[in-house]
Amino acid sequence: MTRGRARRSRSRCKEYSAGALSHPTSKRDHEGGALTYRFIRYEKRGPVAHVTIDRPHRLNAIHPPASAEMREAFMDFRDDPALLIAILTGEGDRAFSAGNDLKYSAEHGKSGKTYPDSDRMPFGGITSDFTCWKPIIAAVNGYAVGGGLELALACDIVIAAEHALLGTPEPRVGLVAAAGGVHRLPRQAPFKIAMGMLLTGRPITAAQAHGWGLVNEVVPQTELMPTAERWAREIADCAPLSVRAHKQMATEGLSLSVNEAMRLEFSELDRVLASPDLLEGPRAFAEKRKPTWRGLPE
Repeated sequence: MTRGRARRSRSRCKEYSAGALSHPTSKRDHEGGALTYRFIRYEKRGPVAHVTIDRPHRLNAIHPPASAEMREAFMDFRDDPALLIAILTGEGDRAFSAGNDLKYSAEHGKSGKTYPDSDRMPFGGITSDFTCWKPIIAAVNGYAVGGGLELALACDIVIAAEHALLGTPEPRVGLVAAAGGVHRLPRQAPFKIAMGMLLTGRPITAAQAHGWGLVNEVVPQTELMPTAERWAREIADCAPLSVRAHKQMATEGLSLSVNEAMRLEFSELDRVLASPDLLEGPRAFAEKRKPTWRGLPE
C-alpha cells in the first residue's frame, strides 16, 4: 500500500438516529439546551460526557428505545467540540447492563432478527456503524453480560468494579452475540479464552478479565466512578487531536501489517500535522510549563 491509497476519514457511516424507530423517547430542554431521556441519563461535566443506562429494574437491559437514546447521546458527544471523553455506566451497583432485554424481545421480537429493530438501530447505539475518534470509557459496575459485554468491548478503556461479572450467555438462551461480541472478543482476549466464553456462556470475574487484558483496572465499587474520572482527566491533559489520531490509527491499523499501516493516510493525523499543537507541546516542555492546546479553528 502507498501514501496514495484512499484516505481513512471520519466516516459517518450509516446515520441511525432516534427518529429511525417508532419510539420517540427524547426531548430537548429549550432553556438549557440539554437532552433529556426516559431510559438513559446524559450529562456534560466540563470536557466529559456521562452516559448512564437508567433501567435498574431490568438490570439496565437494553431495548430498542434505549438504543435509540444512546445513539442520539453518543452522536451529540461525538459532534460537540467542547466534549473530549465519554464515560458509559449503568445505574445502581448490580449491573452495567444485562444486555438485550429478553422480556421485550419475547413480546416484540421477530423471527430472523437477533433482537427487535436490529436492522434499524445498532444495539446500544455504538456497537456498529458508529465512527468516533474521541475516547469512550466503560465503568462496569456489575453484570456486563450479553450486549452489556458487547458495549464494554466497543469502548476504549474499561474500568470494572471488583464484583463485576462479564460474559456472553447468548448460547444458553438460543441467541448469538451478534452486536460485535463474536468479533471483538477474540480480538481483545486470548483466542482460547474468548472461545471458551463464547461457546459455554460461562461468565468470568473482573479479576480474570483484568488478567486476560479485557479490563484496564479493577477497583472497589466505591472507587469505580472516581477511577473512571481520573482516567478521563489524564486523557484530557493530552492534546485532543493527538488522542484522536492515536485512536484512529491504532484501531484502523489493526487489520493491516505494521508496514502497511504506517504507509496509510489518516484524517486525524493530518489534523495533528496542521495544528499549532504540533509545536506547542515541545515548546511547553522546553519552557517547563503546561501546554495550552488550541486544536484547529472550527
